[in-house]
Amino acid sequence: MLKPRPTSQPIRVSFEFFPPKTEKMEQTLWQSIERLAPLQPDFVSVTYGAGGSTRERTHQTIERILKETNLTPAAHLTCVDASKEEVNEVVRQYRQTGVKHFVALRGDSQLGVGEEWHGHEDGYRNGAELTEGIKEIDEDIEVSVSAYPEKHPESADLMTDIDLLKRKMDAGATRAITQFFFDNDTFERYVERVRKAGIYIPIVPGIAPVHNFTKIASFAGKAGASIPDWVQARFEGLEDDPLTHSHVAAACCAEQVLDLSHRGFSDFHFYTMNKADLVYSICHILGLRGRQAETPVALQDAAE
Repeated sequence: MLKPRPTSQPIRVSFEFFPPKTEKMEQTLWQSIERLAPLQPDFVSVTYGAGGSTRERTHQTIERILKETNLTPAAHLTCVDASKEEVNEVVRQYRQTGVKHFVALRGDSQLGVGEEWHGHEDGYRNGAELTEGIKEIDEDIEVSVSAYPEKHPESADLMTDIDLLKRKMDAGATRAITQFFFDNDTFERYVERVRKAGIYIPIVPGIAPVHNFTKIASFAGKAGASIPDWVQARFEGLEDDPLTHSHVAAACCAEQVLDLSHRGFSDFHFYTMNKADLVYSICHILGLRGRQAETPVALQDAAE
């Protein structure tokens, strides 16, 4: 039986979405936003896509969130395939729109996760430089950055990663959101090493509900995130049983978050994959209850 979380330490959540490529995907996205918005997340982030390939769709999604919901959006921003001035202009455009929070990332190669990365000759080279550039435009902008409990797959070792995280903090980062992980002991040891390195900003666990075990296992291999044997064992034989798979995924994820809560962590960033039902179920297990609110007409139309 899952132990209830400590009532003196409320859980706070944020959600990541990705911009839609088709009309059907747009309907799915806005149905997901409608479903999760009543949980009152601290913010919702919208990704940029490998190589910055969804830049315009990201901007359109952010603008619509600002206009049609009460959510606080955070725009992903990467260094890929753009000069410093081009990136800076994107920041200025977002600021005019009303965006006050960015997730600053180096970004993946245009060829995809795990492929060799090449920066623009006049561009930012990493998340630390990008953070510094954003803060030079407006020091009041909130900047979240990435962190890797099992190190970035391209880093020589974990301390190299931690040194870069320290540079991101010194450049003005507000928080670090981690790559997803499944071993809480590994995450806790990572946070201990981060603190010993003089990094004091919040390290927010990135949580990946297992919508599809085969797909997430494949992505984890490219991203350098390990999957413990016990996690794999729970999903064995469920490839053709989506209902049971969903129940197991909700239980596994809630168990992970509740354990982290007992260890003293209270903020969690969910990688939703634009699929709301599993995330909502997990949040319900965690004790989060959505407020009742009138659905904006635009969202009603999108859901029909």
